[in-house]
Amino acid sequence: MKAEVTSTDSSSRHPLLFLLLSGLLWLVTSGALALLATLQLHSPRILADCPILTYGRVSALAETAFVYGWLANAGLALALWILGRLSGEPLRAQNWVLTGTLFWNLAVTGALVGVALGDATGFPLLGLPGYVQLILFLSYSAIAVSGLLAWSGRLRQVAYASHWYAAAALFLFPWILSIAHVMLFSAPVRGVEQAIVAGWYAQCAWTLWLAPLGLSVAYYVVPKVTGKLLPSYEFASLGFWCLILVGGLTGGRHLLGGPVPAWIPSVAVVACALLLFHTFVVLLNLRGCFSGGGVALKFISFGIVAYVIGALVDALTSFHGVAVHTQFTYFDEAQKQLALYGAATTMLFGGIYYALPRITGKAWLSGGLVRAHLVLSLGGILLLVASLVMASIIQSQDLSDPKVPFGDIAHHTHPWLLAATAAQCVLLLGSLLFTLNFIGTACRILNVSQAATFNPSSAMEAPTP
Repeated sequence: MKAEVTSTDSSSRHPLLFLLLSGLLWLVTSGALALLATLQLHSPRILADCPILTYGRVSALAETAFVYGWLANAGLALALWILGRLSGEPLRAQNWVLTGTLFWNLAVTGALVGVALGDATGFPLLGLPGYVQLILFLSYSAIAVSGLLAWSGRLRQVAYASHWYAAAALFLFPWILSIAHVMLFSAPVRGVEQAIVAGWYAQCAWTLWLAPLGLSVAYYVVPKVTGKLLPSYEFASLGFWCLILVGGLTGGRHLLGGPVPAWIPSVAVVACALLLFHTFVVLLNLRGCFSGGGVALKFISFGIVAYVIGALVDALTSFHGVAVHTQFTYFDEAQKQLALYGAATTMLFGGIYYALPRITGKAWLSGGLVRAHLVLSLGGILLLVASLVMASIIQSQDLSDPKVPFGDIAHHTHPWLLAATAAQCVLLLGSLLFTLNFIGTACRILNVSQAATFNPSSAMEAPTP
């Protein structure tokens, strides 16, 4: 059967493929850096004589490449594609997208060079140097212009949940980046206020940028693949506004027990509890992804489960009685991997598997590589998160016992860190296979005689009431 290729897909093919390919190259780069960082956790002598590749710099390099290289590029590509499709007309301002993408990736490259040379900031999810942030702001804004034009100029005035989340991610990231830049770099606040602002940015980067990018994909792909209306759709708008209004208030949970006003962690506890309503609505709307088939739905269903579990864990660890056992352990890293890799990345994987055949008009090059990537990615994520959780449990028990020397703690967690290293190897292999399959599929557009062979679905989401 011929591919379900619209005028939006064919006319916007080049900027979308540029964004997606850039993201996948950064995914492989971040995977190699993350593997090196995990190796250094249990074998600190590896590259210890190379200042550029010490653990502190490598871990910051891996995080920067993953968040601003992979998640940003892939999330922006899918957001633009969804907004363009729902607008009913080809994307406008495509030259802005191409230019913005070029300068965005140059800025990320400059950020990695700066971090390697010792200019990392030390702030979570904002380790990149301040001198590249203005370029990132302008580049992102240039890319977002096309999506916001598609949003404002759509032929139908009806807005869907995928509309809301994609447009929110395009609009809100420049806002939170500009505030963090002013308060941490241009006119920096002092003392403990820096920790408060940094915690706010890290939480907003997740709840107001990366999570909406993934959810926009899920809300678009699930009803298209299943061919069914989203159940309980009338609650979707409430879940969206709950995330937008409450999500940024949960950053104070990382400051429990710190020298900050008591009301900041208290507000975070309440916000985490309120955010569970949003999580429940997402699960209620997208529960159809668990009954469908296809690799896209399998990735998205895994991402939804990880998103729900992550929200529950965030709410649980916001209480002091629990945080006292999880703070300053590998549990924080496990939470981050569950959110960024387990939830956001897998939803973007599902979106790419659904979108690429429609963007190119060609089927995926290798079904075997698709299945291998599915097994390696999901298995690697489960192994990585589980090994870090087990290491954190042992670490917490040893830290609470003053008789245990610090060297023994490292020895006790060594087997689980080896498991985490194996998980990073598995994830890196899966990323390499996915990238090769993507490049091979994208190159098939040069063969105009070969048509795609997959069954398109035409069902749309239910309109807002």
